[in-house]
Amino acid sequence: MQGTHPGPRVLRATDRAAVAWKNGGGATREIAAWPPGAGIDGFTWRVSLADVAADGPFSAFPGVDRTLTLAEGAGMDLTVAGAHRLVDERYTPQRFPGDAPTDCRLLDGPVVNFNVMYRRGTAPADTAVVRGSLAVSCAPGESLLVVPLEGTAELAADGAATALGRYDAALARGPFTAVLHSPGRTAVVRLGDDSR
Repeated sequence: MQGTHPGPRVLRATDRAAVAWKNGGGATREIAAWPPGAGIDGFTWRVSLADVAADGPFSAFPGVDRTLTLAEGAGMDLTVAGAHRLVDERYTPQRFPGDAPTDCRLLDGPVVNFNVMYRRGTAPADTAVVRGSLAVSCAPGESLLVVPLEGTAELAADGAATALGRYDAALARGPFTAVLHSPGRTAVVRLGDDSR
C-alpha cells in the first residue's frame, strides 16, 4: 500500500530543457531535485542527465557526494583527486566526492551520464541499476526515483500502472511501494530528504 501519499509523479524526458555548461563541454538536463525548485547551491539532492561532449574538468560541488552511471557512449577516463578511474562499463553506478578535483577524458566520443548528487551527511542516496521485475519502496521522509536508462519500464502500484519511456522518470514520496517491470536496465534511486 502507498499510504496517504498519491501515486508517483511522472516526469517526461521530452519536457526537460538542456542547460549548457559554462565551459562549453556539455549540457545538463535536470530530472528532479529536493527541495523542489532548489538551485544549484540549495539542493539536498539533485538527479540529472549530463551530455559530455568534450574533455575537460568536472564542476566542483563543495560538500556534495555523487553517483555517476554511464548510460550512453564508450566511457571516460576520469582523474579524481589525482587517481585514475576508468568509467567504461554502462549501467554500473560509481560513487565519488563531488568536491574532489575531477578531470575527464572521453574514450571514444560523447557520453551521457546519469548523475545523482546529494549533500554529504544530510541526504543519503542509494542508486542501483536493475533488470527484471522486483518490488521497490521508500519509507516516510524518503523519495524514490525510477528512470529507465535502456528501453522502457512499468511501475505498478495500487492497481495502476505507469509506463515509462527511456529517460522518463517516476518520482514518489514515502511511504510508497510498487512493483517495477524493467525488460531493459532501469535506475532505482532511494533518496533521503534530510536526516538532520
